[in-house]
Amino acid sequence: MKLTWLGHACFLLEQDGYRIATDLYTGVEGYPDPHVSVHEVYCSHQHADHNAIDRAEILPKADSPFTVQAVETFHDGQKGALRGPNTVRIFEAGGTRAVHLGDLGHLLSPEQTAAIGPVDALMIPVGGFYTIGPAEAKQICDALHPRCILPMHYRHAPYGLPNVGGVEDFLALYSEFRRLDGPALELDASACGVLVPAYQP
Repeated sequence: MKLTWLGHACFLLEQDGYRIATDLYTGVEGYPDPHVSVHEVYCSHQHADHNAIDRAEILPKADSPFTVQAVETFHDGQKGALRGPNTVRIFEAGGTRAVHLGDLGHLLSPEQTAAIGPVDALMIPVGGFYTIGPAEAKQICDALHPRCILPMHYRHAPYGLPNVGGVEDFLALYSEFRRLDGPALELDASACGVLVPAYQP
């Protein structure tokens, strides 16, 4: 499976020519709106910086190599009272499981952790304010034991929501991390540890 970070919390997932986008956005400071050609689009919740499905051109129907599971969570620590629900999605293809946490706003319960199951790649928000922050993100990573961790939903000026923090406080919680040269990575055996894709407009 190939993952490409399109900025903010948006990723393109590809397997055997089949393409999925998750959490397409519009109106996020600094980022131009993404434009992608995909077979399917998923949204973790119905906010404009995650549900801009009109940014996608839908390709002709094809057989999908992906299975997709959902685990229901919340966008805040008050069971959705502040910002509503949030859906975690598990994308599995080619023997690899990639988990997108959306705008998760709380620590996972043991039941939610068990429902997510094994994780090869974890796309996790780390910027705080609207989502979990660095310390909570680290706790979730420790609970899920992903093979590789991809931080998302943070500000790296001039890109990102002005109220959220940068990635540095999250990275400081790890003794090692690797900044990638570009936005894409193959989830092969070399994809392990904390990996920071480089945004490319």
